[in-house]
Amino acid sequence: MATQLRDKVTTGVAWSVAEKLGSMLMQMVVSIVVARLLMPEDFGVMAILTFFTALLVVVVDSGFSQTLIRKTEPTQSDYKSVFVFNISVSLLLYGIMVALSPVAASYYNLPIISRIAPVLFLLLPVNALCVIQNTILARQFRFATISRINFTSSAVAGVMAIAMAWCGCGVWSLVGQRLAQIASKAVLLWWHGSWRCEGEVSRKALVAMAPLSLSLMGTDIISYLYNNISQLFIGKIYSTTTLGYYNQAQKLKELPVTSVVQSFQSVTYPALASVKDDKQKFADSYLRVLAITAAVIAPIMVGMVAVAEDMFSLLLGERWMPTVPYFKILSLSGLFYPISMIAYNVLKVAGNGGVILRLEIIKKSIMTAILALTIPHSVVAIAWGMVVMSTVEFVLNALCSLRFANLRALELFRTLIPIALLTTVMYLAVRVVGYYCADMQLFARFVVQVATGAGVYVAGALIFRMKFLKDILQSIRRII
Repeated sequence: MATQLRDKVTTGVAWSVAEKLGSMLMQMVVSIVVARLLMPEDFGVMAILTFFTALLVVVVDSGFSQTLIRKTEPTQSDYKSVFVFNISVSLLLYGIMVALSPVAASYYNLPIISRIAPVLFLLLPVNALCVIQNTILARQFRFATISRINFTSSAVAGVMAIAMAWCGCGVWSLVGQRLAQIASKAVLLWWHGSWRCEGEVSRKALVAMAPLSLSLMGTDIISYLYNNISQLFIGKIYSTTTLGYYNQAQKLKELPVTSVVQSFQSVTYPALASVKDDKQKFADSYLRVLAITAAVIAPIMVGMVAVAEDMFSLLLGERWMPTVPYFKILSLSGLFYPISMIAYNVLKVAGNGGVILRLEIIKKSIMTAILALTIPHSVVAIAWGMVVMSTVEFVLNALCSLRFANLRALELFRTLIPIALLTTVMYLAVRVVGYYCADMQLFARFVVQVATGAGVYVAGALIFRMKFLKDILQSIRRII
C-alpha cells in the first residue's frame, strides 16, 4: 500500500511538474509576444478586473472541493450537491458583478470596465462546471489526465491571445485568453471525466461539509486579498500604466511560482491526506516534499533576480524596463510562497478549520499594518511589503505545522539551510560571470549567465549528495 501511494505521488508530481513546466514556458512565450503588442495600461485595466474574478472563483467553490478531497468516501449526493451549489452561486455572483461594473468604471475613470465585465465575468459559471470533475480526477490520482487538459487549454488560450493582439484587439486579447482557457478546460474535463451529475441534491450533505469548507474558503479569501489588494490601490492612487508595470512584474514572477505551487499542492494534498494517521510517514513525506519544492523554486527565483536586466532587455524590450525593479523585489517574495503553501497543506490535512482561521487572523493583522505603511509611500515600498508579508506567512505556517507533523524546528531548518546556501553560491557565481562578461553581446551574456547558474547549482547538489536531487531525477525518469 505504501509503495503504491509513493508511486502514485511520484508519478503525479512528475506529470504535474511536466505540465506546469510546459505551460509555464508556453505562457512565457505568449506573455512576451502579447506584451510587445499591447500597452502597459491594457495590463493595468485587466489587473483590476482579474482581481475580482479570481477572488469570486474562490467564493464559488467555497472550500467544498478541498473538503471532498479530504473526505474518506464522498457519495454521489455529495458531489451533486456541491455541483449545484457552485453553479447557483456563480450565476448569482455573475449578475451582481455585471450590475456593479458601472460603479467600478466610474471609480477608476475607465469606461471600458463596464464593457468588459459582462464578458469576462462569464468565467464564473464556466469555471463552476470544472470543479467537481477536477476534484474527482484528483481523488483518483489521474494527474496525467489533468496535466494534459491544463496544457491543452493553456495552448488554446495562448493562440487566442496572440491572434487577437496581432489583430489590434488591445485589452480584449487578454479577456479572450482567459475565457478561451477556462472554456476549453471545461469541455475537456467533461470529455475525460466519468461523473455525469448523478445522485440527489442534499442540503444535509452541504451542511455537514460547511464548517470545514467555509473555514478553508475564509482563509483562502483572506490570503488572496492580502496578496493582491495592493493592485487596486496602485490603479487608483498612481496610474493604470504604473499598475501595468507592477502587474507584469507580478505575472512574470508568478509563472514559475504558480507552476511549482500547483504542481506540488494538487498532488501532495490528497497524498498527505491519505497518510495523515501514520505520524512517521506523514512527517517524512512533509520534509521530502518541502525539500523538493525549495530545491526547485529557490534557484529559479534567485536566478531571475541575478539576470533580470538582461532578461527584460532581451525578451520584452526597452518599453518594459521600468518593470525590472518591481520584478526583482517581487521575485524574493516568490522564494517563500511555495514552501509556505506546503506547510499550509499540512495544516489543512492534519489541523482543523479553527486553528487555520486563528492563524490567518494573526498573519493578516501583521499584514494589515504592512499594507497601511507601504501603500501610501510608493510602489517600490509596496513590493518590499510583499516580501515581508511572504516571509511572515512562511515562518508562521512552518512553525504551526510542526505541531501537527510531529517535527522539531531544527529538522525543518536542516532540510532548508543546505538549499539556501547552495542557492546563494549560485547567485554569486552568476553575478561574477555577468560582471566579467559585461562587454559581451546581450544574448550571449544572458546564455552564459544562465548556464553558469544551472551548472553551479547541479554540480553543488551532486558534490554534496543532496537528497532532493535523487527525488527530482526519479520524477524526470518517470516522465520520460
